[in-house]
Amino acid sequence: MEHFDVLGVLFNFAFFYPIVMSLFWMAGGVYYYVRRERKHAGPDNPPAMQAYPMVSILVPCFNEGPRVDEMMATLVAQHYPSFEIIAIDDGSSDDTGARLDRLATEHANLRVIHLDRNLGKANALRMGTLASRSEYLVCIDGDALLDPNATQWLVSHLVSSPRVGAVTGNPRIRNRSTLLGKMQVGEFSSIIGMIKRAQRAYGRIFTVSGVVSAFRKTALHRIGYWADDMVTEDIDVSWRLQIDHWDIRYEPNALAYILMPETFAGLWRQRLRWASGGVEVLTRHARSLNNWRRRRMWGVVLEYLLSVVWAYVMLLSIVLWLLSYFFNVPPRLQTGGLIPHWHGAVLGVTCLLQFAISLFIDRRYEKGLGWNFFWIIWYPLAYWLLSLFTTIVAVPKTLFSKPRGIATWTSPDRGYR
Repeated sequence: MEHFDVLGVLFNFAFFYPIVMSLFWMAGGVYYYVRRERKHAGPDNPPAMQAYPMVSILVPCFNEGPRVDEMMATLVAQHYPSFEIIAIDDGSSDDTGARLDRLATEHANLRVIHLDRNLGKANALRMGTLASRSEYLVCIDGDALLDPNATQWLVSHLVSSPRVGAVTGNPRIRNRSTLLGKMQVGEFSSIIGMIKRAQRAYGRIFTVSGVVSAFRKTALHRIGYWADDMVTEDIDVSWRLQIDHWDIRYEPNALAYILMPETFAGLWRQRLRWASGGVEVLTRHARSLNNWRRRRMWGVVLEYLLSVVWAYVMLLSIVLWLLSYFFNVPPRLQTGGLIPHWHGAVLGVTCLLQFAISLFIDRRYEKGLGWNFFWIIWYPLAYWLLSLFTTIVAVPKTLFSKPRGIATWTSPDRGYR
């Protein structure tokens, strides 16, 4: 029998994995758009509801002083008949608490909860949930600007079926003063948005968006709310809800405008936290997924595991490529260089096709998105490299780190404004 070339298979996997995943996302994204998305007229025309139950909007805040006035202006302007706003000041060291108290005197539907020390976003959300008066919760970050119709778009899913435990919205980048900021416009449109559509079409979503999402309080109570010892509470709560057989939906019309890192250091810290959160959630919940009744989560797990394998296969390819410059590497260990040949052209064409499809779908959510096309074409290289190295670092960092207590938060890099 001819010797099976394991390394050859791995090297081919390293180059073809991005192509296959891109095609996978495009197929799912187009299916989602055709079946669920195109029938809606756009974000300004939310679906009519038979009843409009009261909604509690939760806003955990930590050192958001310069941003709370702008953020709160979008919340009080929600086009929804009945809602309360609960802002949770999580032990901020700036004037966030004082600003929120002043705003509470101006808006009768705003309540402020002050926590005496920083106990993390998960704990702040739990405190807000326990203080809320509604079964339906809309949760946003303290630096996000919520579209006036976002609440109705999110809640319409929760009231449409008792099985819906959460709905994730559609974050849009608003700081675009640097190359990194402009490229992230393409990432959230052509990559993250497409992945969310595809995962929803195939049955399960890896994570709700921590910056804009809605929850059913009953579902949260069943799973014990957000875990305060997880580095990414949004990924963890998404997995636990779906393991408990709750449905999570994606609503692209529920827009929230967010600030993102525009420095390499800030972007690295953010994505390393995301990567660590994925590893952490998998290690904690993998055993509970060994059950046929939870088989719909297997696709999400497989997709994530393949991304981890890809990262380490690419690391092996890079190491062997570097060694070939200093040693006589056996032919079967030679990668032939890191620059792909004909399949590189296929990857480029595939990426351009993905961008074109995402621009077509997203044209209703953002005017002038095509002007970012030049910057978007540079993002695949940056996206895959960032995913590669953050995964490589996150796996051992998470697996071999000591157990930690409460996961508190620090103020992130929000770019240049």
